Amino acid sequence: MQSFRERFNSDDYYQVLWPLLFISLGLLLVGIGFRSPWPADEPRFVEVAREMVAANQWLFPMRGGEYYPDKPPVFMWAIAACYKLIGDLKLAFLIPNALCGLLTVFLVYDLGARLWNVRIARNAALLLLLVPQFLIQAKAAQIDAMVMCWITLGCYGLVRHFMLGDGWRWYFLGWAFMGLGVITKGVGFLPLLMMIPIIIYGLKDKQLFAGRLTWRCLLGPVAMLSVIACWLIPMVLTVQSLNTPELVAYQNNILFKQTGERYVNSWHHIKPWYFFMVSVIPWLWFPIPFLLITYWRTVVNKVKADPIIAILLIWVALVILFFSLSPGKRNVYILPALPMLALACSAMLTGQTINRWFERLVSALLWLLAMILLVVGIFAFIHHPKILKKLADYTNDLTHFSYLILTLSTLWIVGLIALRKQVALIRIAFVSALSWSLISTWGYSLLEDIRTPKSLMHDVAAHIGEDAELGLIKFKEQFILFSPMSVTHFSYLAPVEEQERNAYQWLQEGTNRYLLVPSSTELSCFDLSGGKNMGTAHREDWILLSVANELHTCQTPKRQYRYFTEHPGYWMHE
Repeated sequence: MQSFRERFNSDDYYQVLWPLLFISLGLLLVGIGFRSPWPADEPRFVEVAREMVAANQWLFPMRGGEYYPDKPPVFMWAIAACYKLIGDLKLAFLIPNALCGLLTVFLVYDLGARLWNVRIARNAALLLLLVPQFLIQAKAAQIDAMVMCWITLGCYGLVRHFMLGDGWRWYFLGWAFMGLGVITKGVGFLPLLMMIPIIIYGLKDKQLFAGRLTWRCLLGPVAMLSVIACWLIPMVLTVQSLNTPELVAYQNNILFKQTGERYVNSWHHIKPWYFFMVSVIPWLWFPIPFLLITYWRTVVNKVKADPIIAILLIWVALVILFFSLSPGKRNVYILPALPMLALACSAMLTGQTINRWFERLVSALLWLLAMILLVVGIFAFIHHPKILKKLADYTNDLTHFSYLILTLSTLWIVGLIALRKQVALIRIAFVSALSWSLISTWGYSLLEDIRTPKSLMHDVAAHIGEDAELGLIKFKEQFILFSPMSVTHFSYLAPVEEQERNAYQWLQEGTNRYLLVPSSTELSCFDLSGGKNMGTAHREDWILLSVANELHTCQTPKRQYRYFTEHPGYWMHE
């Protein structure tokens, strides 16, 4: 059998790799610069990164001048580094995940070529690019695409060591990337679950991992902890040195509440144990579940015949089980399992004869979605009341939105007709590339105004002047990020009652100060009916208040919270 080194030096590896990376980069980069950070999570991470650069303080993530204890800093560091390098936040904030997505595609391809052959490697990478959840996250500024990349690197190191026998350096490098994953998001240790099937198969067949599954493996956590220590030790030493209540609270939150406590006793996103199997995998991992079901006999035979495939699939199952056992669940939690699943799926199904049931099922589904898009586009064009109601939260330009949907559905239908003789996966690739290209450009431009409070904050600045000071109560981070005015808030984490009591005092202590609050908030220190309605953003009407709207009685706050950010929205004019 030809060795990988001989295949690696051949033209096949690179002839496939470079076009693959070019296609991947095109899909991942299209749309960058067409939109700003969008809720729910992007404005928070981007504001933290912006403040890192503005204050030149990178050790403790801060939003609006207040410590942000929910996530470790690596992802925010990446955005901040890109921002500092490029100087344009609107361009910089999507680049880290795009690069992580590109690296993940390469890792899947490279492993497939090393373990099997270039054909399997190519199919695995292309299959990964077809899965909606992969591109959704790689084209967004959320942490999960980056932690997926580090976890894939962790798996890559273990596979290079155990399955390919490429040396202990890969084993320890895999553990090091687990450490990087941990200080990106706490679950970065997930590749160590692969040790369970590796040990099982190693005990079953002593020759399988001979010389690689030894007591030396116990040193792996040292590499992981060494990377974690690069952030943890400076953070803890700084907290102990300064010993302020805010820093101590940050340390305890990030080390305990956001790790074990969040997993065991989650306080939000509560879902049933079967959530991932029913609500995520069938749709967001399409078409992989349909492939596995329709080719189930082949899957069973391949798992029995190839320990490598079995180990990869067992690891995927363990990751899904790990998150299923926690009461708190979000669909992105299982994303790190996707690259290895795509690799295993390609290894099992490449070269198999076409399954007619799969072809018919996918064809029917693609045509159904095309018809739904066409109907939605027509209803949007005629401003049908039901469409107006459904889309009210997503666009305020229904006419141009209808043009987008009608264009997309028409091109989709034309493509399906032109490619009717091609296999289903090629048709999926066509509609996926077409959809992402239009949505990431035309779609982003249409959604920008309603997905950000930019217009609202501009109107507030026009009304009170950019030199005025604006206080915020019960807000989200995007209201800081897009504010042309200097902003003061009264602790994002404090109860609304404490926020408004602090705001009451703050208004009285200065001039040219105003408050912006959502109209649905019940306040006891202010008369909302006398405030000025500044418009709607993120499903809320926002009311501008001043000293004139204060009531005569307001309780003294239990503790003074006051966090100031000077003209955070200046990045929009850079």
